[in-house]
Amino acid sequence: MARKLLIVESPAKAKTIGKYLDNEFTVLASFGHVRDLPKKNGSIDVNNDFLPKYQLIAKNQKHVDEILAAAKKADTIFLASDQDREGEAIAWHITEILRDNDLYAGRHIARVTFNEITKPAILEAVAHPRQIDANLVDAQQARLTLDYLIGFNVSPLLWRKIKPGLSAGRVQSPALRLICEREDEIKKFVPEDYFGVHLFSHKERTKFRAKLIEHAGTKIETRTITTEQYAKDIVAGISGLEQAKIRKITKKQKKKNPTAPFITSSLQIEASRQLGFTTDRTMRVAQTLYEGVALGKESVGLITYMRTDSVQLSAIALEEIREYIAANFDARYLPAKANVYTNKSKNAQEAHEAIRPTSILRTPDSVKAYLNADQFKVYELIWRRTLASQISPAVLDTTAIDLELGNTVFRANGVMVNFDGFMKVYQEVIEDTVNEDEEARLPDLIEGEMVPVDSLDITAHQTEPKPRYTEASLVKALEELGIGRPSTYASIIATLKKREYVVMDKKRFVPTEIGAIVSLFLTNHLTKYVDLQFTANLEDTLDNIAIGKSSKLPTLHQFWNELYTLVTEKQNISKMELTSEKLDENCPECGKPLISRFGKYGRFIGCSGYPECNYMRKVDKDGNSEVVAPPEEVEGRVCPKDGGKLLIRTGKFGKFISCANYPKCKHIENMDTPEVENAVSCPECKKGKVIPKKGRFGVFYSCNNYPECKTIFKYEPISASCPECNYPVMMVHTTKTKGTQHICPKCKHSVKV
Repeated sequence: MARKLLIVESPAKAKTIGKYLDNEFTVLASFGHVRDLPKKNGSIDVNNDFLPKYQLIAKNQKHVDEILAAAKKADTIFLASDQDREGEAIAWHITEILRDNDLYAGRHIARVTFNEITKPAILEAVAHPRQIDANLVDAQQARLTLDYLIGFNVSPLLWRKIKPGLSAGRVQSPALRLICEREDEIKKFVPEDYFGVHLFSHKERTKFRAKLIEHAGTKIETRTITTEQYAKDIVAGISGLEQAKIRKITKKQKKKNPTAPFITSSLQIEASRQLGFTTDRTMRVAQTLYEGVALGKESVGLITYMRTDSVQLSAIALEEIREYIAANFDARYLPAKANVYTNKSKNAQEAHEAIRPTSILRTPDSVKAYLNADQFKVYELIWRRTLASQISPAVLDTTAIDLELGNTVFRANGVMVNFDGFMKVYQEVIEDTVNEDEEARLPDLIEGEMVPVDSLDITAHQTEPKPRYTEASLVKALEELGIGRPSTYASIIATLKKREYVVMDKKRFVPTEIGAIVSLFLTNHLTKYVDLQFTANLEDTLDNIAIGKSSKLPTLHQFWNELYTLVTEKQNISKMELTSEKLDENCPECGKPLISRFGKYGRFIGCSGYPECNYMRKVDKDGNSEVVAPPEEVEGRVCPKDGGKLLIRTGKFGKFISCANYPKCKHIENMDTPEVENAVSCPECKKGKVIPKKGRFGVFYSCNNYPECKTIFKYEPISASCPECNYPVMMVHTTKTKGTQHICPKCKHSVKV
């Protein structure tokens, strides 16, 4: 009988670890969190020191039952959930569940953590357990409470003022703000023309290009030449000259250092740039590599824990990597001592190692046969980055050649790799940068030498706005600003997409109309909670709680008092104020100002004189608009309720007829309303007729006396009494298996026809 129980988060991890421990151990998985806050208001008691009202997660109930059953047979319980705040919280929740089931007292319960799932790491962790870190648990609960308070107070405000189904989040909303502000910059950007002048020359068979840097003693910067005529005047002054003189040659040698091993954010960034992976895809693949992959008969965790801010490598890992470099590379590639890196992030949580292979000896080629395509790509990326981090710097030879031609000076730049160093193994991909001089090959020249002028060229350019964010550049921006934790970036991006606040265009974020409105509302009315510095400072506060420098309750009280006051103030804002914008344009029909509004079916431009003036233009996603024709009047009929005109309108489900006095009169009918005279009389109100109508789920049948009578039938009704309950109407329903049936809508009795 097993006397020791070890609880991890995932079943894959449990399976791998189970092979490393003796028969005394039972290894079970909690399948992630076991308790959570119910998704309803009141789950945090703000009047009782923010007491959380946790409940068991329904889908994990059976796993909790298995843990409790195993706990009854065990005298020692090891809580081996992940070594971050969430993992510490899971361990705490399990202990609370054990207490609630009288399984805590009399048992030795200990917390164990490990950075990699290898046999030595597991045995070492079990041999040196610790207690649950209350500070980490407080930090996780504070984070959960803050997110809850924002979600259940700001989100309903969005529902009432903008549209149901929207959400706001502590980190999600600042991320959306970044995307929307970049889009605003792009829309407001006014491009400027500038011109470049280049000299083309050669020596023997080597051609090269030089850029104008000086004219008549004036330094020429990138955007100095703003008109084509200015460029032509410069070229005209030197166009008759056939040779240029080498005035100066500057040669330098510089080192290019390797980059640090991966942390969570840098892995997400590089996987996006080099592999085209989304952050979510990257983390899912990395999770499988961490939890364990079957290498033949053995299941092995191939990488260390993938949620980390640390760039440090363990002494054992460094020794193995350096031995590998010495055995497989020329001596120049091994530095005299190990390369050491420091994290630039002020919020770095460096309790873990960097993301690295559990053994550098497991080369990508040696494990390729056991991995799927995604796993291999991510593993190879991590393996190469880790190996490169401990290789010598690359050495680059840079050359700048100044050529004198009349009253102008041109410069040719070249960069040649003298020693590739770490670049032999790994090179970063930098987005949105163009370096025309990189790897340019220049001929051997000497000062005073004359070279031919093959041609002079004028190139036209325009300034460009900053590009839209990709997943990689957004993660990089969030990290640099100190917003959120790297482990949350994938879920943040997933939420922005799920809420349809953003769409992807050529792998770049474009805010949707609703996303822009939500961001504008939060920025204008709840400014503090999307302020980038405030959000970053809040992360610092959570970090301080985690290390015991701050306390949870004072932080929550201050946050809640400010949030509650602000949300209460904003309840009186009108929806019109949030979703409309006055335009510098008057209505062509009545002369009143036009308003751009966000309605139920998207953005439109309408007259401020509505309903007296019905002028309206639809606006598409590109901002183009077209006039919407005014509703057509139904001839020969008036509204049966108030005698007003009947108009043919177009809605979400097509054309329909409604009263011109809407919203005072809400009479509405389908365009293809059948002859009412021969329709079935309503069995409930005895006044109306049951007629077919179109809804979002297709045709249904209802009383035309709506809304006074709300009788609805799913299928076509007929005048036939039910043989069971004598209800005066039955429905006609046809199925393939049973044929045509008459079904009573009241007692559900059916009669086959």
